[in-house]
Amino acid sequence: MSVTTVRRSVLAASAAALALLATACGGSGDTDKAAEGKGEGSSTAAAAPAAKALTAAELEKAALAQSDVKSGKVTAKVPAGDDIAADKVTADDAACLPLARAQAGVAQGEPAATVKRSWLGAPKKPAADSKPEDALLAALDVNKTLIGLASYDGGAAEAALKGLNTAAQKCAGGFTATIGGEKTKFLKVATDAAPQGGDEGVALTLTMAADEGVQAPVKVTALRKGATLATFSTVNMAAMASGKNYQAPSDIIAAQMAKLG
Repeated sequence: MSVTTVRRSVLAASAAALALLATACGGSGDTDKAAEGKGEGSSTAAAAPAAKALTAAELEKAALAQSDVKSGKVTAKVPAGDDIAADKVTADDAACLPLARAQAGVAQGEPAATVKRSWLGAPKKPAADSKPEDALLAALDVNKTLIGLASYDGGAAEAALKGLNTAAQKCAGGFTATIGGEKTKFLKVATDAAPQGGDEGVALTLTMAADEGVQAPVKVTALRKGATLATFSTVNMAAMASGKNYQAPSDIIAAQMAKLG
């Protein structure tokens, strides 16, 4: 996601949050977030033998659907602002390109087939006694996740994940990417503990230079299952305004990986 796309998402979420603030008169409403904290450090499993690439039709069947989640909204047709072409993503350092692609929801390398989805959590209803500024940030505490499934021939899925791991190490001090024609600066890259659900995986926190000097975390998770690489790029609306850390939606990641078998 580019800074412009994130900014538009924040504005849309702000409108929804303000609507909630206008009607809030009781306790807080339901929450859609079931993300759990993960420890620091990388987590990868031994690579399995190369599996057969899934077809586009098989990926569509395996992609997350609304019926697979308990909260939030799954969008099958990703909006144009989020559906960025591979040639519209570059990095100032070629070694960092895998990170730029993953953050933008673009598949690594040359996959045999790809599918994209997006998921948006529901805003929380703030408590009636919250201060206006606190209530607004609470209502903006919503995750937006771009989900990409890419299947590969031979051992290309393993190579794609390895390339992402290598990029995280080489570009830990930050990099600049051009996404959809807009420059985006990432100040640092940290490796987190990858969730279960795949044959191997990686979880990263990319710190983005957002508006007004805010250093906003972006969560990128990639899990390989056979010849398919699932990538999750998550932004949090409140974090874009405050820089506060958050967790990627573990329930959504788990639901998608379950469909991959």
